[in-house]
Amino acid sequence: MINVLYFVKRFVTRLRRHQLDKLVAFILITLIIGMVGMSYFEPSLSAGESLWWAVVTMTTVGYGDISPASPGGRMVGVLVMVFGIGLLGMFTATMATMFIEHRFLEGRGVKPVKVKEHFLVCGWNYRAERIVAELRADRKSALSSIVVIAEFQDKPVVDDEDLYFVNGIVNKEVLARANSQHAIAAIILADERIEPHVRDAKTILDTLTIKTIYPDLYACVELVDRSNIEHCKRAKADEVIVTGELSTNLLVQGALDHGVTQVISELLTNRIGNDIFKILIPHEFIGSTFLDVFTTLKRDRNLIALAIERTSEGRFLANPSNHCIISDTDKLVVIGAERPEDDIPSHTMRKKWWNILKT
Repeated sequence: MINVLYFVKRFVTRLRRHQLDKLVAFILITLIIGMVGMSYFEPSLSAGESLWWAVVTMTTVGYGDISPASPGGRMVGVLVMVFGIGLLGMFTATMATMFIEHRFLEGRGVKPVKVKEHFLVCGWNYRAERIVAELRADRKSALSSIVVIAEFQDKPVVDDEDLYFVNGIVNKEVLARANSQHAIAAIILADERIEPHVRDAKTILDTLTIKTIYPDLYACVELVDRSNIEHCKRAKADEVIVTGELSTNLLVQGALDHGVTQVISELLTNRIGNDIFKILIPHEFIGSTFLDVFTTLKRDRNLIALAIERTSEGRFLANPSNHCIISDTDKLVVIGAERPEDDIPSHTMRKKWWNILKT
């Protein structure tokens, strides 16, 4: 009941904002005049039938099941036709204008977004489209909304209904419009429009702004120069990726071990082959050795355990010893063809089933 009243209140507020409340009042007055007039001049009609006739006449449906026979009734019909159709036409035209204006402003990035459990992309460069594609390719984020904060005139990707655009720089007002307090994580990209030697400074400043206002928002930051990692860490960045460093390492690895980069490239993309996931420890594995977990996962789920995230120590153990004991606070890093169903967020599953029902 409270939700219904809230919806009605918002609807009335929006009508007043666009000065539609008076127009709606005139439409209702015309309907009442039509109903009362028909009931007076056509005594054989009940109030309900008279109201039905007024609605049918005003909307130009014209079923013909009820029609005035007296001169007074026909005069009332003329008034309802002239004023009612005109007022209703003005109302529908104004409503259409409201929706068009809303879509236009949304495309220009000036409307606040209302989505939750979304991914925030701050900045836009030539890697941004691939980032969006990778997020869409993973079951964990395929149905999640993405909000892009960038200084553009129009939405950078128009064919993605779940990608929203907020125009502006990273500051308190723009982050609020992007509903950042309800975001899952933020990806801060390097701004390629400015000089390389000051590019990281802007990225670190954006990171500091985000983490100061929303300290719990997980921030993945892209840097150009490795020497700025320490500064970025001081800005409370959760993860830092240096542009070009991974590709440099892959080139060296390819020269040393021919073809091994094909395996690494497959693991680093969500769109083909096997991928790397971080999953919660199944309850039955708590207290078991890493070797037992490794064997059971491969046999029962076709997953390969690579590492343990020891959250109590804030570090990862890659290829731990066979006798390493799994605790209830640990998480597993695994390789698999598809992310396990129990590792997909509940809001994503709800959206998935909603989309299935709609189709």
